[in-house]
Amino acid sequence: MSRDPTERALRLLSLLQTHRLWPAAELAERFDVDRRTIRRDIDRLRTLGYRVDATTGTSGGYRLAAGAHLPPLVFDDDEAVALVVGLRAAAGAAITGIEDASLQALAKVEQALPDRLRRRVSALNQSIVSLQRANGVDGSIDAETLSSLASACRSHEEVRFDYRPRDGPDSCRLVEPHQLLSAAHLWYLIAWDLRRTDWRTFRLDRISDVNLAGRHFTPRAIPGGDAATYLTSSVASITEEADIEIIRSER
Repeated sequence: MSRDPTERALRLLSLLQTHRLWPAAELAERFDVDRRTIRRDIDRLRTLGYRVDATTGTSGGYRLAAGAHLPPLVFDDDEAVALVVGLRAAAGAAITGIEDASLQALAKVEQALPDRLRRRVSALNQSIVSLQRANGVDGSIDAETLSSLASACRSHEEVRFDYRPRDGPDSCRLVEPHQLLSAAHLWYLIAWDLRRTDWRTFRLDRISDVNLAGRHFTPRAIPGGDAATYLTSSVASITEEADIEIIRSER
């Protein structure tokens, strides 16, 4: 184990970023140092802006807590590659307003990559083909709409929104949102429609004016066992749905 304090502090930070409680004794053994040295390393991280919470006692330890700002992060090779791939996907996603931020973040990460990771990312980019919608179906959604629905799903809170179906007039819906899914460059919401007393699948690019209804609900069991299975059954073929949109737009 290296005795260099900076290297040890960075390795310590990498462990703390898992957000589990690390007993001081375990950290001391892992780094082959005493507990006093671990405390000094923790203090060094705190001076750099990392909020590290400590618990006392024989089973005391350290945990990285959320801070008021985002300090520098440490990634291993696999995490760095996954981050770049994810940012590339986000830059091309159908979520209005995040493209520029994704590209800016991607540029910062790629600039910091060592040559060995650049080669891995390049190989992945050459091997992966993204099937974009060349059929005129936009599917773009507002980031605020996605965020509001995700929050409602997490907190189990009813929502109201206007919905523009593929056929028929627009309508106001009151639903219990259960799960968001992304498939074939489209986003979907699986929800229990309170006025129709049945499950429904909504495309997010057809949803507007989302508002929390102020009432919480107890989650129901989604038909088929999970949201992905239900989406597959309710939308027989996402590709077929896109083809229908092409035919309608050409009429």
